[in-house]
Amino acid sequence: MPIDPFILLLLGTVGLAALLPARGAGADVASGASTAAIAFLFFLYGARLSTREALDGFKHWRLHTTVLACTFVVFPLLGLAARGLVPVILTHPLYQGLLFLTLVPSTVQSSIAFTSIARGNVPAAICAGSFSSLAGIVITPLLAAALLGSSGGGFSADSLLKIVLQLLVPFLAGQVLRRWVGGFITRHKKILGYVDRGSILLVVYTAFSEGMVQGIWHQVSAARLAGLLAVEAVVLAVMLTLTWYGGKALRFDREDRIAIQFAGSKKSLASGLPMASVLFGAHASLAVLPLMLFHQMQLMVCAVIAKRRARDPLPEVTGPAAPTAGSRTAVGTATRSG
Repeated sequence: MPIDPFILLLLGTVGLAALLPARGAGADVASGASTAAIAFLFFLYGARLSTREALDGFKHWRLHTTVLACTFVVFPLLGLAARGLVPVILTHPLYQGLLFLTLVPSTVQSSIAFTSIARGNVPAAICAGSFSSLAGIVITPLLAAALLGSSGGGFSADSLLKIVLQLLVPFLAGQVLRRWVGGFITRHKKILGYVDRGSILLVVYTAFSEGMVQGIWHQVSAARLAGLLAVEAVVLAVMLTLTWYGGKALRFDREDRIAIQFAGSKKSLASGLPMASVLFGAHASLAVLPLMLFHQMQLMVCAVIAKRRARDPLPEVTGPAAPTAGSRTAVGTATRSG
C-alpha cells in the first residue's frame, strides 16, 4: 500500500507548526505569503487547463455528469447524514471538517493514475477530474455557504468574496493568459510542481500555526481521531461501492465504470486545503484534518482496487463493437492533456 510522500511532508509541516508556530509579526507575514501562494496556485491551475480540450470532453457528458453528481451530491448527502454522530463519535469541529471534506472537488492526478493501472478509460478520467476541479471553484464555496453557514468557523459573505478574489479571479486570469504562458508552464512542469506543493505546505503551516496559538488542538483526543477514521472508512467504502455498481446500473462499460469509480470516489487535497484556509481562517487546522486523513486512505484503498481491476479478464471485442470503442478513444485522445 502506497504512502504518499507528500503526506509525510504535510505531517512534518504540522509538526513544525506545533513546535514553532508563527506568532505576532511572523504570523502576519506567513498569512500574507499564504494568501499570495493560494492565488498563484489557482493561477497555475487556470493556465494549465485547455478550454478547448475541456469543451471537447463534454462529448462524453453522461460520464462527467455522473462523476459530478457523485462528487457534489452523493458525497454531501453522506456528510449531512454523519451529523447524527455528533457528539457521540465526532466533535462538532471534526464534523464540520468532515462535512467540508464531502464538498471538495475530485482529484486529477491520482484518478488518472489508478484508472490507467486498472486499464480503464484514461481520457475520461482526465476530463472528469478537470471538470470537477473547475466546477469546485464555484460549487464548493456555495455548498459550504448553504451547509456550513456561520457555524463553519466564521464562514460569511466575506468568505465568499475572498474565494472570488483569491481563487476564481486568479484562475480566470490563468485562463486568459494561457495563450502566452501555457508553453512556459508546460516546459517547466516539474519545477512548477514543486511550487504547487510548496504553496500548499505554506498554507498548512499557516493554518496549523493559528490553531496552535488559539489552542484548538486540545479539543482532539486519540479516541476522537479513531472515530473520525472509522467514519471516513465507511464513507469511502460507500462511495466506491456506489460508483462501481451505479455505473453498471447506468449501463456504462467496464472502462468507463473504472473511470467513474476512481474519479467519483476521491477528494482533492490540493484544491481542498487552500479553500479551507480561505473559508475557515483560524479554524482551518481542524477543518483540513479529515481531508488529510481521507486523502491517504483513498490512495491506499484505491491502489489495491486498481491492481485487482488490472487482473480482470477483458471482454472480447467483436467486429461490430470495434468502431464504438475506437470512437470513444478518439474523443478522449483530444482531452488527454486536459
